[in-house]
Amino acid sequence: MARRPKESSTLPSRDVILAFIRESPKPVDAREIARHFRIKGSELRVAFKELLRSLEAEKLVEKHRGQRLTARGGLPAVGVIEVTKIDEDGELLARPVVWHGHDEPPMIYVAPERHGIPAIEVGTRILARLTRAADGTYEAKPVRVIAGRPQEIIGIFTPTQGGGWLRSTDRRHKSDFFVPAQSAGNAREGELVRAEVAEPHRGQSRAKIVEKLGHAEDPDAISLIAIHSHDIPVAFPQAVLDEAAAARPAALGDRSDLRKIPLVTIDGPDARDFDDAVFAEPDSDPKNPGGWRLIVAIADVAHYVRPGSPLDKSAYDRGNSVYFPDRVVPMLPEALSNGWCSLKPDEERACMAVRIVIDRHGEKLSHRFERSLMRSAARLTYEQVEAARNGATDEIPEQLSVAVIAPLYGAFTALLAARHRRGTLDLDLPEPKVEFAGPGRIARIRPAPHYDSHKLIEEFMIAANVAAAETLEELGQPAMYRIHDRPDPEKVEALREFLEGLGYRLAKGHVIQPKSFTGILDQAKDRGDASLVSELVLRSQAQAQYSPDNIGHFGLALRRYCHFTSPIRRYADLLVHRALVAGLRFGIDGLRADQGEHFVELGAHISATERRAVAAERDALERYTVAYMEDKVGAIFPGRINGVTRFGLFVRLDETGADGLVPMRSLRDDFYVHDEHGHCLIGQRRKRRFTLGDAVAARLVEADAVTGGLLLELAEFSDDESGPARPRPPRPPGQQHHRRQEGRGKDRRHKGRRKGR
Repeated sequence: MARRPKESSTLPSRDVILAFIRESPKPVDAREIARHFRIKGSELRVAFKELLRSLEAEKLVEKHRGQRLTARGGLPAVGVIEVTKIDEDGELLARPVVWHGHDEPPMIYVAPERHGIPAIEVGTRILARLTRAADGTYEAKPVRVIAGRPQEIIGIFTPTQGGGWLRSTDRRHKSDFFVPAQSAGNAREGELVRAEVAEPHRGQSRAKIVEKLGHAEDPDAISLIAIHSHDIPVAFPQAVLDEAAAARPAALGDRSDLRKIPLVTIDGPDARDFDDAVFAEPDSDPKNPGGWRLIVAIADVAHYVRPGSPLDKSAYDRGNSVYFPDRVVPMLPEALSNGWCSLKPDEERACMAVRIVIDRHGEKLSHRFERSLMRSAARLTYEQVEAARNGATDEIPEQLSVAVIAPLYGAFTALLAARHRRGTLDLDLPEPKVEFAGPGRIARIRPAPHYDSHKLIEEFMIAANVAAAETLEELGQPAMYRIHDRPDPEKVEALREFLEGLGYRLAKGHVIQPKSFTGILDQAKDRGDASLVSELVLRSQAQAQYSPDNIGHFGLALRRYCHFTSPIRRYADLLVHRALVAGLRFGIDGLRADQGEHFVELGAHISATERRAVAAERDALERYTVAYMEDKVGAIFPGRINGVTRFGLFVRLDETGADGLVPMRSLRDDFYVHDEHGHCLIGQRRKRRFTLGDAVAARLVEADAVTGGLLLELAEFSDDESGPARPRPPRPPGQQHHRRQEGRGKDRRHKGRRKGR
């Protein structure tokens, strides 16, 4: 960083300011630059702003996280990199895993390995601190190894004379792997196995089986594929299990006593852990007519998971729980996640609670955190609560419905009004739910129902999360914010142009706000393209993440926001609990004094584990959907085009939400060219267009449960529309082949409505 200059009556040169931005270890805003160079006076400030605008126009700098600037082509202070080679001097060279620049990324030199970091080799991905050198290269100091070189695969084994063939479950592998007899590990026909990739022999891919995971047709095979493909940790070390088993109930001690307050948990019918409970009542204060008093109580995980313990290290490594249609891979062992940290009805449990007072308009007047002991009055489901609100008395006792449920909805109505005034981004995207008829037998896949009771819990959790963020700021404690940046202007512009083609107008020329998108979504509700518009808006958004650097939450239209409400399943929430314990002096099990110094890399790590979990969950859901469709080859389904690429169309089927590829070669009436700007394929002779959002009828040609791919063709191009398509014959093991689905849709994301966002 350049030395701070004395106050001057002249503006620093553009090169000096650009060098300052480039050398800064983190993005800087205009105020920080002006403060550093002591730029004062109206004339200088006007010239300074014009200089920054010119740097941005010339693409020498770019906006990062709102109004902060980075030199174009720069890297963050902490990031994930992949080692690419070893140079002639023996130095490790790397490149960033994520790179948004138009030019080649800068060269990264990896510093010598420090104690505690496993051996780093070519292909290894590591989380590292990045420091820019004067020549534009970077030095990377490893923080932790994220993954070794890609040398393992999951596949299905087929024995042959002299060994066997392994068909990878990863559709990116275009050919099978040969397994020599000595490397087969006694694997049998159809077994799902984990294998190490060996050195190719005469151009032939080879592998060695190291673990048998079960038969490919076992009920749990689909989730196992997703778990192992995404390196989700499953087994807990014995020390972790022993520590969890030794946990005991918490005593009242200095805790506040909430045991007589009828707090209730509200979750899905298949939930096994209950980490949040809620209560509301009218505010009796005459100064707050129509106001409400809320209590949100969260399991006191920090009491059981102490910093530096085996439990803590295991929870950090996992980062979060992972949810599959048939199981959960928890962040904490069952003795805690389903035991002492689960707010079971009529059992005393330690909790962290926040009391919140709101006015009749839903605006928060005050809040206070306490460490408490509670006893849940009931374990309720969303369906029960919704039925009780609508007058049904057979699901919930009338006394509970009147005394507990009615006030909850009263407070929710006020909170919802405040949400609407704030102008949040509300995307209504269907979430497929897999329903089973028995172990591994899929009964159906349908959109998950969504009630006001879901929204009620979400609003209570958001209110508690905001209170946690505000309290940590007031206390000067390290905070792990849940941040959501403004969307990239280029993506917004592309969205604006496409929406104009659909007849929508997204205002131009002002700072984009969440309500700008909400207005479009409201217009789309009465039209047939509502789901398409929601998906397009989602694709334009930035990805939420964890960081100690607060930039606010764009989607929720909130200036400060933390995750506080699910410490059973998110390590970020546990960090927030510990920071509150330390700042409010609730005990000795709070955040350590030095732990805040590591929040940058902690945030990067848990953001990475979250992305890993989302990818694994999406992968499993897609495979379950394909398995459900296997016996429906030849059937015709209604759907919509939700992706247009140079190699074909992606179609989402209405009934199941399944995505399948319609290859370009199957559009046999013309030669089609991809118009990337218009999101369409255009026939060169007839000028027919297939455009994003078009309703189509698609015939299912192939459902590949091994790779999770669906192959479709438009019904109008079927050879015989009156009868079912003939399924393709099985491919002989070892034959070169091409995966039928080259991708899963550009920028497609699976977004669940989990509590507190």
